[in-house]
Amino acid sequence: MQHRGLGGMLKGALRILYPPQCLCCADPVATEGALCGRCWSEAEFITGACCGRCGAPLPGEVETSGGREVQLVCDDCLVIARPWRHGRAAMVYSGTGRQLVLALKHADRPDLAPALGDWLARAARPLIRPGMLVVPVPVHPWRLLKRKYNQSELLSSHLAQVFELEHRPEFLARTRHSEGQDHKGVADRFANVAGSIRASRRHAARLQGRAVLLVDDVMTSGATLAQAAEALRAAGSGPISVAVVARAVKAH
Repeated sequence: MQHRGLGGMLKGALRILYPPQCLCCADPVATEGALCGRCWSEAEFITGACCGRCGAPLPGEVETSGGREVQLVCDDCLVIARPWRHGRAAMVYSGTGRQLVLALKHADRPDLAPALGDWLARAARPLIRPGMLVVPVPVHPWRLLKRKYNQSELLSSHLAQVFELEHRPEFLARTRHSEGQDHKGVADRFANVAGSIRASRRHAARLQGRAVLLVDDVMTSGATLAQAAEALRAAGSGPISVAVVARAVKAH
């Protein structure tokens, strides 16, 4: 009891010296892992009706039939083949969502992964199945050397812990270093990453028939996720679902 009381005093002293900061802008907040009022207002969480394939928000209310949620499909997923069954996203890739994803990816902020992982876990919960494997989209070794970590692997590791599932970052690898996807059209994005991801032959036996949750930080066209999903399917995986922190959507 004495040690517990001492620990509480130390935590209180640390909060005075280092008060909690907003995840996005570093302004003071009440609790760790929170957003300030301004950043919260600029964060668009996807909590209502959404596309069942990619997680993009859709107008209207969630529809149910026979006690089950009806899967809606967005315009993009009607015209672009998705080599996965279901998908969810935690937030829209704009405002605070965009700032946080870019900070995790490019600004050496791995400390953001637990909070973003919690938001993603809430969004991904409907996709979870017993015995599912959790696999991150891989990055090329050159890019990993520069960033020091794979942001998608940090997120997928968190999801695997939350749902008590197997985490298998070694199941996918990049076969070549592709250019960045910024400022490319949909067709160019798919061409840019074509053949850039493969499944590990060494671990193929452990993948056979297993449901997979494929995790990435952001989905724009879906080209990179499609490459990863196709590699898993070619190696013999079971049904694939995808989960991303942020989904880029068209401006209205």
